[in-house]
This record gives sequence, structure tokens and C-alpha cells, in this order.
Amino acid sequence: QVQLVEPGGGLAQAGGPLRLPCAASGSIFSGNAMGWYRQAPGKQRKWVATITSGGRTYYRNSVKDRFTISRENAKNTVYLEMNNLKPEDTAVYHCAREFGPGRPAGSWGQGTQVTVSS
Repeated sequence: QVQLVEPGGGLAQAGGPLRLPCAASGSIFSGNAMGWYRQAPGKQRKWVATITSGGRTYYRNSVKDRFTISRENAKNTVYLEMNNLKPEDTAVYHCAREFGPGRPAGSWGQGTQVTVSS
């Protein structure tokens, strides 16, 4: 059973940073891409960033140059480093195993709330 846990999140000021970790159980990391998604209130879940098993990264345009996705395979953990946060980044953030950028493989964490105040 694959499990994903995102213990981070919280309240941040606009322009400030926040780092989200996502810890996975099982062999989820080995050979798999990992991604972050977010869902703002009343909106559909959207893809944010992907890191492949080889470390290649992909970002949606609105977070490029502000967010950084990384992975620590020894700890089965993927991170989303968010800088220069904007109020429109407010959402519930989820990590997921992926087939590729924007293509979740069906295993989701419970999500973590990120709220950015202006």
C-alpha cells in the first residue's frame, strides 16, 4: 500500500518562503516521477511541478523561477520549496506519484493547506 504524507504547510506572508515535504512509504520513489498539485477553493486541482526519477524538473509557468521541486531518495521524500509567495498560491497542496508531468498515477497524499496573506 503506497502512502504519501505531507506534514508541512501553514500560513505565510506574501513574498515569503515556505517548504513542503512529502514522505512516501513503500517503493514509490524508485523509478517513478513525483509531482505536486494544488487545489484552490472552488477550483479544480492543478499540476504544479514534477521531478523525474533522474532528477529532471518541470514547472507550471505561474510558479517557474519561484518554486523548486527536489527529491531525497534515501528518505523517500520529495520537497517543494516555495519562494516569493503570492496570495494566489493559496491552496491545498498534494503530492503524488506520476506517470509523467501532470499525469498522476492515482496515489495521493491527504494534502496540506497553504495560505498566503497579503
